[in-house]
Amino acid sequence: MFRAFRIFILLTILLIVGGSTYLSQLRATDWDAPLWVSIFPINGDGSSNTERYINSLKKNNFRDIEAFMAEEAEYYKVPIKNPTIVNVANKVLEQPPLPPTSRSTLNIMLWSLKLRYWVFTHGSNASPSPDIQIYVVYYDPANNKKLSHSLGLEKGHIGVVHAYAGQRYTRKNNVIIAHEFLHTLGAVDKYELATNYPIFPLGFANPDNQPLYPQKRAEIMAGRMPVSKNEAIFPKNLYRVVIGKQTAKEINWLEK
Repeated sequence: MFRAFRIFILLTILLIVGGSTYLSQLRATDWDAPLWVSIFPINGDGSSNTERYINSLKKNNFRDIEAFMAEEAEYYKVPIKNPTIVNVANKVLEQPPLPPTSRSTLNIMLWSLKLRYWVFTHGSNASPSPDIQIYVVYYDPANNKKLSHSLGLEKGHIGVVHAYAGQRYTRKNNVIIAHEFLHTLGAVDKYELATNYPIFPLGFANPDNQPLYPQKRAEIMAGRMPVSKNEAIFPKNLYRVVIGKQTAKEINWLEK
């Protein structure tokens, strides 16, 4: 009897959480009001250089993201002038769970649960309460040549970005942040996992160009500009990036 009662309670909790997550996902892409995005900086390597950079961060460092979303929303005739408002929250002192080295579905699911629990236990110190939480873990580029993979979760609207500290990296970091932000809204990757090369035609900004190469801009969820059949380069900033039609459908900017 007691065991059956415990199962009933657990099922009730799961139903409430599942319903809350579903409603949250619907609200995030109805685009009747701006989405509040909070950036939570984290010192990933404990270095003084990284700490100085984090202490210098202001809202202005992320203005590219707001401008990018506004410009693309206007292109797709989304009935909202400023779809995103990005704020810098207080820095977080503890590291989030590391992303899985293997990108299997099971490993990502387990990491997702750990991350959501980590966010829950740390809470949000941002005001107003954000719709999307992006934790950006910064590293000194002099001591960290390779960074962990960044990930964004639709369930919970959480992103973890691994980025380099330093003004020269700010605009490239914003490309990654925008990519993971769109993951939290349901957009999916449009590149080959083995090679990072954009998938044709969905991962090409201008798939109808003749000649096809070089592409002058990148599709945001492909992340790179194909300059030849075998080479694609990372864009320097969001001004070289677009939201493709398939991505626009995935975030409810176009009918599916």
